[in-house]
Amino acid sequence: MGKPIPASGLVSHEAQERPLYAQLQSLTDERLVLETQAGNADAFAVIFKRYHRLAHVTALSILRDAAEAEDLTQTVFLEVYRHLAQFDPGRGKFRIWLLQFAYCRSMHRRNYLFVRQFLNHVELGEVTKKEEEGCCSSPRLHPQESGRLAVEVLAALPEPQRRTMEMYFFEGFSFHEIAQRRNETFANVRHHFYRGLERLRRYMQSGSPTEIARTTRVQAGDTGAL
Repeated sequence: MGKPIPASGLVSHEAQERPLYAQLQSLTDERLVLETQAGNADAFAVIFKRYHRLAHVTALSILRDAAEAEDLTQTVFLEVYRHLAQFDPGRGKFRIWLLQFAYCRSMHRRNYLFVRQFLNHVELGEVTKKEEEGCCSSPRLHPQESGRLAVEVLAALPEPQRRTMEMYFFEGFSFHEIAQRRNETFANVRHHFYRGLERLRRYMQSGSPTEIARTTRVQAGDTGAL
């Protein structure tokens, strides 16, 4: 009768063949994906180490905020892990697939941050107006609807206003920096910004791009911004 095998020695054949962390670092992305799907957590740790900086740089170039970019990078890798089963090596490289996650999530976050900052301006303006009228409440717009309307009307703004607001909200430039990059005066940049903000506010309240276009045409003294 054979000698009994100790419980500590009952290791599966699959676990014995699982590559060590040092070996994983030399594997291709596709093989790392397979290892991760097979339950090897170290394999995804190698993927994270290999592409963390690339995903972070992508997010930072779009968000222009280090803290936001780092948070979003963590989110990207969490989503990549959850959707690994959707990766098809026959349709392209894993690196490109991961970068698409990073780019799309960064753009969505950028749009969200724009809407949030814009709504802060809208609500601040409404609070001031209500205070002047002797009221103390401020109407709030539904975030999802406001986001859709803001993105739509931004594309419809005259180029100087649209680009000024993009550089301010999306790219993080100050009025002085925008003036330098666009070779304009500070006064013009400020004019473009507040004209654009007013049109966004009007559109958010009416939901009508036709009304914005009509108002734009008849506004006196704003020809240079069209």
